Amino acid sequence: MSTRTSLEGRTAVVTGAGAGLGRSEALALAAQGARVVVNDVGPAAEEVVAEIKALGGDAVAVTGDVGDWSMGDRLVLTALETFGSLDIVVNNAGILRDKMVFNLTESDWDDVIRVHLKGHAAVIRAAAAHWRSASKAAGGPVYGRVVNTSSEAFLFGAPGQPNYSAAKAGITALTLSTAQGLARYGVRANAICPRARTAMTAEAFGTGATAEGGLDIMAPERVATFVGYLASPAAEEISGQVFVVYGDMVALLAPPTVEKKFTAADGTFTPEELEAGLTPYFSGRDRYRTFAAYSVAALDTTGTQPVPGN
Repeated sequence: MSTRTSLEGRTAVVTGAGAGLGRSEALALAAQGARVVVNDVGPAAEEVVAEIKALGGDAVAVTGDVGDWSMGDRLVLTALETFGSLDIVVNNAGILRDKMVFNLTESDWDDVIRVHLKGHAAVIRAAAAHWRSASKAAGGPVYGRVVNTSSEAFLFGAPGQPNYSAAKAGITALTLSTAQGLARYGVRANAICPRARTAMTAEAFGTGATAEGGLDIMAPERVATFVGYLASPAAEEISGQVFVVYGDMVALLAPPTVEKKFTAADGTFTPEELEAGLTPYFSGRDRYRTFAAYSVAALDTTGTQPVPGN
């Protein structure tokens, strides 16, 4: 392993790391040399710690819900007290409460927003406070990496996931704000939109398909490798970016572009002028030609997913 991708001497916090993608991320970071604070709501966190230690790494478990604001402080404090530093935050914890919007209950909405969006914010806030203080004490930038877990659901507007889609859109915006607000302190923040075959996504993807090397094309380890890279010194100049990552590819997303600008002739629109300009423009428009980025689905060569909008 090169020094640019090594995490030797670094400490990482990974939320939702008791299983699935979070577990793979914790193992990948440990394999690169990081000490890992493994968070999950149940005893599986201890099992992952045991896995890491059995492989020669070092880790500690913190059991609890990241939707509780105080958990952010607890995770940061554990990293500092146990390992003496905090360098990397990987926010992964999440739940699903899939419903069509007309069937959505208040708890369906609140639970998903709380765990995903509030959970990301709680850990970032606590880590940011530490990095800001450390930077001021050092008189310059420190080492900080944030990897947040968004989803293609925010790009497509998944019809059965209004709560999840909204949470992931919020996480993307939170990532951009974090990247801007913490850049001066040395922190780099990016978001990934991953696909991985885990217990939470078992029904979303078809049967396993192995690729070259015998690894499932949707294996979470494929995503975890990229997360380990983003956490490393090699990714020093990467921040405020959004990546779609799964299978054999990593795709960097471009920001939205302006399709068409409508300008009032006399400086102020009237309803009639809007009708004259916008109504013909949208007449006969394909119903899937919206702000939703269905074209991103064309990246998929795994054969496990239908193309949204078809």
